[in-house]
Amino acid sequence: MTELQLGLLVIGAVVVAGVFAYNRLQERSAQRAAERVFHSAAGDALLDAPPTARSEPDATATRPPPERSATLPAVALPDARIDYVVALAFGQATPAARLLDLWKAHEHRYARRTLLACSADGTHWSRLQAAEGSALALQAGLQLVSREGAVDEAELIEFRAALDSLAALSGASIAAPEMRQAVEQARGLDAFCADADIQVVFHIMPGPGTEFDELAVGGAAEQAGLALEADGRFTLRDDDDREMFCLAWRDGAGGAGGLSITLDVPRAPGGRGSLHAMARCARQLAAALDGALVDDNGQVLDERALAAIEAQLDAVHAAFAARGIEPGSAVALRLFS
Repeated sequence: MTELQLGLLVIGAVVVAGVFAYNRLQERSAQRAAERVFHSAAGDALLDAPPTARSEPDATATRPPPERSATLPAVALPDARIDYVVALAFGQATPAARLLDLWKAHEHRYARRTLLACSADGTHWSRLQAAEGSALALQAGLQLVSREGAVDEAELIEFRAALDSLAALSGASIAAPEMRQAVEQARGLDAFCADADIQVVFHIMPGPGTEFDELAVGGAAEQAGLALEADGRFTLRDDDDREMFCLAWRDGAGGAGGLSITLDVPRAPGGRGSLHAMARCARQLAAALDGALVDDNGQVLDERALAAIEAQLDAVHAAFAARGIEPGSAVALRLFS
């Protein structure tokens, strides 16, 4: 065998091994995504059922699809509660535009899961932008958990390597938390999210043999203070433009199928206030449309049922408080995105 033939064989083996490794990574990524989408084994604070049962009559517990998520909050900064935060310190002021340029090679890999913040004095921080001028310090945060799942050790290693490269090119010193600790934090945070990622859903149903008129629904929704958004849902937002709850056709079935009004608990601000506002709105809509306010089993939602939901939501909010996270906050919007 000639040296040329031997060299071609070696190159071919390397290519095949690379394709195999790439396919394995893709399979692992797809498996993690599928496990998160269909995950239902964790208990639910809105349920009195065993941990394997995540359904109940007056509130529906689901993981909302990622496309329903809001955009990344403009005020969000790297946060050690939900991010793996790597710190870089520069010997002299470094232009923010140069740092962004150095990070561009890695940006596509992490997209919205990474936040970069810079500081000119090491105290005051803002999102890294070319217009920020120069920085003496940089914080890079990789989000540990989202509704798509938790990062794994391989992703953390890759992220740390990207920051090592940036530090070397910019002459910065670098400091980062221990990797294994970050993996454990991600797992614990993911378990918390599985328990806390719930929705409260009420239904407004037309009378037997009737259906809701689309124009009548739109008029009643606007009268109740809801605004039609680009995705076709009617939504109520607070003064900070955060979604409190939304109204849509039940199961996309149109007027005969009724309406669903939904509170996304982790993303909704205001605690009990959002639930109270949703209940008032649901009653107003039911009265205006001559419909019935019911749960998933078709049972009328009375004051006793609403009080039970409220008490159970208090337990969920207490779990958030224990982690120092407020539902509807910039951190919560990132974590449940």
